[in-house]
Formats: sequence, C-alpha cells, structure tokens
Amino acid sequence: MELFVAGNTALAAAPVAMPYPAREERLVLADALARRISRHAGVPVRLAVTDNRSTMVSYQRQDRVLALRLHHMFLDAPDHVVEALAHYAGKGSRAAGRVIDGFIDERDQKIRRARRAGEQLQVQGRHFDLAAIFEELNRTYFQSGIRARIGWARAPKGRRRKTIRLGVYEHQTREIRIHPSLDGPDVPRFFVEFIVFHEMLHQLFPNAHHPKAFRDREKAFPKYGIALEWEKQHLKRLLRR
Repeated sequence: MELFVAGNTALAAAPVAMPYPAREERLVLADALARRISRHAGVPVRLAVTDNRSTMVSYQRQDRVLALRLHHMFLDAPDHVVEALAHYAGKGSRAAGRVIDGFIDERDQKIRRARRAGEQLQVQGRHFDLAAIFEELNRTYFQSGIRARIGWARAPKGRRRKTIRLGVYEHQTREIRIHPSLDGPDVPRFFVEFIVFHEMLHQLFPNAHHPKAFRDREKAFPKYGIALEWEKQHLKRLLRR
C-alpha cells in the first residue's frame, strides 16, 4: 500500500499483484492524483493506492483531511473522473458515484483484456521485429530507461473503419501494441519506428494526453516531418486493411 498526502508525500510499500505501474512511476502518479483531488475537494487528501479489486474506492472524512483508498486504475484518470472522486468522497454525491461506476466498468474491462493478452504479445511480424525496434529506440533516445513490453495488436474484424489507432500504450500493464496494418512491405521502417517512439513517450508523460513537453520531445525524432507526411499520404490505404 502507498500513502500520499497532497503537499507532503510519504511512501510505504508492500507486495501487490500485477499488472501494476513501477514503484517510481506509481509515486509520481499518486502524488499528482492526490493533489488533483485535493484541489477539487478543497481539503488535504491522504491517498492509499491499492490493487484491491473487491473494493476499488473507499473513503473516510478525518480531521480536516479526506482519506481515500483507490485502485491503481485511477492513477491516470481524466479530469472529470478526478472531480467526481472529490465530490463523491467529500460530499457523497450520487451523480459523482455514477461517473465513477462508469469509469470502473470501462477500465476494468480493459485491464482484464490486457491481462488475458499480456502473456501472448507477438513481437515478430512478417516484416518487422518490434522487439528489435523498441530496443534500438530505447537505447538511442531513452538511455534504455523505458520499461515496457511491446507486440502487434490483434488483426481488426468487422466493417470498414473510419479511424485507426496505429499504436497504444497501456499504463496499467506497461504494454505497447502496434496496429498490424503497419506490418507490410510497403510501410517504411522509419514510420514504424516513429509510431513506437510516440507510444514510448507516453510512459514519460502519463498525466496528460499530448502536452507541449510531449510534442516537443516527439519532434526530436529525426524523421518526424517525413513520418507525418507519409501518414497523411497513406492513411486511407491503412484504413482499408
């Protein structure tokens, strides 16, 4: 269990079940979350982050302090969910409770899918070895500091798509998945590298989608402009796959 008080962070660790963010990442995320909840609640927040799947949210109003115990799925919760946590624990808002329930249902399904698939990540494609690409990028641009698993996502099924996510980073499992439409002889290696590089950056910027610091770091990729242009010219073809 970890304890975080907004404005004064302390850590006491105990073993928990995976998937779970690394200790250092967990500390940063939880401290930020405690501060975000505190701003909405208007009182200091003492936060315990757990892997308890039976009780994902519990709280106690103590002497001028709001004590919360939250499942780690809330570490990167969007602002409207953080606000709901503050209103639910601070004021007992039923509307806020419904927002939290919806977030838990959605995120819990994602965690379960990630857990089931986490043992079966396929790194070797027909044309690209994602493990080799990841290791080279990690060594060159991140001093081998990114800790994540990588693999090809499952081939999509169903009707023709209007949008496509070429890559995704899962904070809970620390897994990167790359869309299989990129595993083709007509896709240049630099573009696959760019998508992997982009998803690796998400481990460094876990609290926001694409903040300015993220975008600035992304532009440091040597073929940033060429990669964006290639995507613009070939996106329709990728959508058809």
